[in-house]
Amino acid sequence: MQSSERIFGAGRGRVGVLLIHGLCGSPSEIRFVANGLVREGYTVVTPMLAGHGGSEADLLATTWRDWYASAEKALEDLAATCDTVIVGGLSTGAVLSLMLAARHPDKVQGVALYSPTLWLSGRQVPWYVPLFRLVDSKPIANLFRFPVPVHVGIKDQRVRDFIRNAMASGGTKAAQVSTPGGAVLERRRLADVVIRELDAVTQPVLIMHARDDDYAGLDNATYLQRKIAGPVDLVVLDDSFHMVTIDRERHTVLARTAAFVSRIAGEGADRLVQSAA
Repeated sequence: MQSSERIFGAGRGRVGVLLIHGLCGSPSEIRFVANGLVREGYTVVTPMLAGHGGSEADLLATTWRDWYASAEKALEDLAATCDTVIVGGLSTGAVLSLMLAARHPDKVQGVALYSPTLWLSGRQVPWYVPLFRLVDSKPIANLFRFPVPVHVGIKDQRVRDFIRNAMASGGTKAAQVSTPGGAVLERRRLADVVIRELDAVTQPVLIMHARDDDYAGLDNATYLQRKIAGPVDLVVLDDSFHMVTIDRERHTVLARTAAFVSRIAGEGADRLVQSAA
């Protein structure tokens, strides 16, 4: 299943950044960071993952392998035109970024993770999450629904109201929005595979995670900090919920990301000079 791509900056920059949205999300979740990096002169690509952007049936017809294929295709296209590539993502997109880094060390020079979600442990996850961990059948999983957190993962009231109004204008009340259990099961299967591959992630990694993440607890980030083989810089945010790329500290998220990309780009330029010498 093919995915569509939104290319925010397709100029002459030889440093590319691939940003991947979360489960049941869209590139709009990472538009603020993407636009900021474009202003810095980088080429930024944000693919729409397979099964997303359409109906729930479209989503349920896909597996994590389809989502990964979307991200992998975007990486291959970006790496064909850029000398240095940083991959990153929000929530499930962060987990897909880790898989890309583990499986394509020749194409990925750095990884930026926003609220990485290996498991659900935030304070607003449904009470039946422990029971759901025992489910390994997609038909049974689809008997479960996972409501969007009451705050939509956003601490900033103004941004939260904007998101709620956007949902309502689409004919759906925010309180009724939920993720089918089958998709959550696929996310868990993806995470299980990635956990086994963390020792293959040797690139520098930047993690930004809210201390009060209402969906994926900070234990996700600290686990990754311990298990990733490469150097990890963990930034704990104190005034955001799950959607850190659009919440109160989005400017901090952008600034730290831009600094990280600049550092990786500089290291890549040094390697090119040394190889030409």
